[in-house]
Amino acid sequence: MTKLIIQIPCFNEENALPVSLKELPREIPGISKVEWLIIDDGSSDRTVEVAKELGVDHVVRLIRHQGLAKGFMAGIQACVELGADIIVNTDADNQYYAGDIQKLIQPILDGKAEIVVGARPIAEIKHFSPLKKIFQRWGSWLVRKVSQTEIEDAPSGFRAISREAAMRMHVFSDYTYTLETIIQAGQRGMAIVSVPIRTNDFLRKSRLVHSIPAYLARSTNTIMRIFMTYQPLSFFRLPGMISIGLGVILGLRYLYFAIFTGTGSGHVQSLILVAILMILGVLLFVFGLLADLISVNRKLLENVEYKVQRLDEKIEKLNQK
Repeated sequence: MTKLIIQIPCFNEENALPVSLKELPREIPGISKVEWLIIDDGSSDRTVEVAKELGVDHVVRLIRHQGLAKGFMAGIQACVELGADIIVNTDADNQYYAGDIQKLIQPILDGKAEIVVGARPIAEIKHFSPLKKIFQRWGSWLVRKVSQTEIEDAPSGFRAISREAAMRMHVFSDYTYTLETIIQAGQRGMAIVSVPIRTNDFLRKSRLVHSIPAYLARSTNTIMRIFMTYQPLSFFRLPGMISIGLGVILGLRYLYFAIFTGTGSGHVQSLILVAILMILGVLLFVFGLLADLISVNRKLLENVEYKVQRLDEKIEKLNQK
């Protein structure tokens, strides 16, 4: 018996939710049971009441608005506790074509993937400006490089997640989960793929992207923080090498003036700068080593948490028998 839960993060979606829920399936080939779950991210309108009226099976309520990333993870945790074998995440603005859920979950059913990300036809989406399309491609390329995956549409929120992957998932960002979960999956060696999906007509403006420059800045900052979290030694090593390299070049320059021209006394400031650059480079390497040790400890704690969850599941099954 395979149970699928479709989760929808919501923040003041009383108008959009009826449109989105109308398209969601209740029966899918290969799935024994399909349930709907919404995450109410501190809504001040009738989002919860509308959801219940339309037959939503589960409601996760956050007392105050905490943002998309927190809402997403609250839903993932609830879906795992409710016994979901596969979790599909979609948006309340009906951006993604619900008819492609079958296509989205198929790689998981076939045992070929743990996470599947829907790749939108970015070039064909009319309400995306040319600048936004460029940044979408650039951002996805950057995430592919950092995560070492082949995900075509990194910002896409239309994705399927297996139970095992959901239990190992952690999101530290307060802004969005889309980039971090892909990089995390790639760094952990999870099987993550993308499949082409369709989109619906424009329903409302994105609440995540208020302006392209702000979105670009926050996304770049998120990628850098995630890379520093999962690959700290690599993150600090490059600037450390650059600093030491510049110190060596300036040191050789000072030696040239001191030995061959006899004017070394006139370049003492260069010698001071050499010392500063060399010390800075060594400190960056030390920071990288310490951060790497912390990263290893964090990974061990995450593995312990995962094993505890698995143990709790086994105990619960034994109690049911």
